[in-house]
Amino acid sequence: MAASSDSTFGTTRTEAYTDAVFAIAATLLVLDLTTDSFGKIRSDHEMWAALGAIWPNIISFVVSFALLSGMWMIHLRQFRDVRAVDATLLWLNNARLLFVVLIPFTTALTSGYSDYLAGRILLPIDFFFVALLGHLSWRWAAARGGHLLKPEAYEKRAAGAAGGIAAVCCAAIAVALSPWFGSWAFLAFLLNGPLTALLLRRGQRRARRPDAA
Repeated sequence: MAASSDSTFGTTRTEAYTDAVFAIAATLLVLDLTTDSFGKIRSDHEMWAALGAIWPNIISFVVSFALLSGMWMIHLRQFRDVRAVDATLLWLNNARLLFVVLIPFTTALTSGYSDYLAGRILLPIDFFFVALLGHLSWRWAAARGGHLLKPEAYEKRAAGAAGGIAAVCCAAIAVALSPWFGSWAFLAFLLNGPLTALLLRRGQRRARRPDAA
């Protein structure tokens, strides 16, 4: 069922705004690697030692940049299939961007205060909400007979939903493991592909059941 043109808008400006927010957040991540914390460097040995001392910051930067890039790719794939946006989808997208903007801050907490529980869990929690709101955005676009999707994307509803659920589950696992493993908990996202495939197969089996209608 197509949404009324009076209550929907094209996706161009939403995508442009989203791309800008993701790009700024990714750029701000590098500020956590500032050389201000090095102090006075008097030799090459001290320089290499100072660089080696910030390895937790470097790991946090790489992990956050990789996951942020992955979230942006999910958004890119979603909006490839979205025909229009309405007020609900706009606010879901804005809420997702709220947590995207917080990623440089929560990354800095992880690298600077990983000895404390809050320093270890806030970044995974941040990514959990990014994943959750991304999934809810797709769910809304695909609701009401795919009212915000392009006609050719209608059959992709199940695949998109499975991918979103898998991302949310991986993010939840990362949150649960982060008190003990810190940034290493993000390795849970390696399960995203297998979990998506498993959910898709389960959904296909359910659809083939005689009583599925």
